[in-house]
Amino acid sequence: MDFEFDLGLRTLRATLHHIVRNTEVWTDLMAGRPVRSDGDRSIDALQARLDRAAADFAELAHGVQARDGWDEVWTDTLDDPPRQKTFGGAIAHLLTHSMHHRGQAIHMLRQLDVADVPEGDVLSWENQHNERR
Repeated sequence: MDFEFDLGLRTLRATLHHIVRNTEVWTDLMAGRPVRSDGDRSIDALQARLDRAAADFAELAHGVQARDGWDEVWTDTLDDPPRQKTFGGAIAHLLTHSMHHRGQAIHMLRQLDVADVPEGDVLSWENQHNERR
């Protein structure tokens, strides 16, 4: 988890934490609630945090979709000065930013000779998710 690569955030742990933390922060900001505190970075904790954050993000995105609110704005209070952003732009950003770092994590896992590393693209994830249901 902490082996250093000449890539991105350098370690698998830092990369996974970055993905999870961004999902938490951006979802909380878009929902207009206080940003949850950062948490434990163990594998089990990161998995639990990602499960919660992904469910929160999916609920938020489905709400935006249901009201066709892609062009509605919210205020990013972490920007200095705070800036308005659209829900559609922020949701697309979170998805593409996460995929960029998932690609780095996949590369790291393969370099570590981890077996059965998933492809990581959205359709593969959706197929795996549906098979587990």
